[in-house]
Formats: sequence, structure tokens, C-alpha cells
Amino acid sequence: MPYGMYISAEGAQAQQQRLEVIANNMANMETVGFKRDVPIFQARFAQAIQQQSDYPHSGTQNDVGGGVKIIDVETDFESKSLRQTDIPTDFTINGDGYFQVQAPDGNVFLTRAGNFTIDANGRLITQDEMPVLSTDGTEILIDNTRRWEIYPGGNIVQNGEWTEIGLAKPQSNGDLVKMGNNLFRPLAPVTPVVDGERDVRQGYLEQSGVNPTREMMAMIETSRAYEANTRMIQHQDNMISGLVNRLLSTRS
Repeated sequence: MPYGMYISAEGAQAQQQRLEVIANNMANMETVGFKRDVPIFQARFAQAIQQQSDYPHSGTQNDVGGGVKIIDVETDFESKSLRQTDIPTDFTINGDGYFQVQAPDGNVFLTRAGNFTIDANGRLITQDEMPVLSTDGTEILIDNTRRWEIYPGGNIVQNGEWTEIGLAKPQSNGDLVKMGNNLFRPLAPVTPVVDGERDVRQGYLEQSGVNPTREMMAMIETSRAYEANTRMIQHQDNMISGLVNRLLSTRS
């Protein structure tokens, strides 16, 4: 493959991957507590260096750029906005920290999506029926037929009994891995959110971190970059076809 066509193909592939990330962001514009993904680009080495038949800065003809590639997809944890719902089982964390929920296999995951419900057994659960955990790691039980309320700091009070919603935070958001369904798996031990920093609000939800205008502009930009790369492939293909035809005509 001609080198120019190779670079254009790599560029088109990188833009296609970026489009997939943007499309996923846009599909979650209304998803509670969703955190947008951001693809990270990096200059790509030439094919010979990629195949380890040469090395960077060798000074040979292989020591040229190889286009771009996506090396990672990072999560943007900064975008936070609240929406008032006035639904008693909707909670949001105003500040740092995550709700702790338990998967069917026993693993504990973190989430910012507080659109909970109460099941037939009185458990406070997520939309995927995962129980929300208290500070001591047990399931939170609420008798929905009787009055209950939440006090500042995330304390659920019913019949004179207090249950503290389990809030935890990682040492760094870089320790979190997306697991789908708005869940994060911590790669390192997490720490409980201390009393002075606990701010749980009832009747509010954290909205999606996706800005529709920003994502649409990024999609237009990426589509144009993809089209530019595919046009370059077509131009180089036409050029090669023209050269081959000229060679054949001179021989005939």
C-alpha cells in the first residue's frame, strides 16, 4: 500500500472510532448521572516502527509520521448539574463521592445515578435492581407504607432508626473503570466520605454530563475529518490507476 494511502486509512479509522464515542455520548444525553467519554489522540509511528523493524529517530526513511491513532478513551467527571424531581426516592450527591451498590455476584460498584426505587421487599434499589448499601455495607430497607425522611448528610430516618447511605470516593477518579449501566469499578480501595463532606439531596437527580451542542459540533468536525481522509484515499487510488494506465499504454 502506498504510504500516503496508509496514513489516510489510519486517519479515517481513528475518526471512525471517535464518531463511535461521540454517538455513545449523544445516546446518553438523558441518562441520569452519565459521564461523557473523551477519546485521546496520539501521533502514530510509521509502519516499520510499529512492526519493530526500525526504531524512532533512526534517521532512515522510516522515521516519518504515521498519522494518528486513539490511544485511550478517558471519562470526563467534571460536568455536574442537578434537576429537581420532587420524587422521594431520587437522590443526588452535591459534591464528591459515589453511591455504593451491590451487584448480584457480590461485587460493590460506585455510581452517581441516584434514581432509586423501593422494591417489594422494601430494599432501596437502582434501576437495575441492585441494592443500595448503607455505610456499614448492608442493604437499605425502607417500609414504604410508613413515613420516612432523609436528613442532611444522607441519613434515612424511619421509626426512630437512622440508616446512613453509604458514600465512598476513590483516591483519584483515574482509579475508576466504566462497567456500563452508569457503574464504576474502583481499581484501588475507596474511602468513606466523612461527615462534614456528606451532602445528599432528596428529590434531585444529577443530569447527564453530555452537552448536546458540544457533542454535535464534535460530530460535525469528526465527520468532515473522516470524509477528508476517505477523499485522500480516493485521490491516491486514482493517481495510482492513472500511473498504471500510462505504463500500460507506453508498452503497447
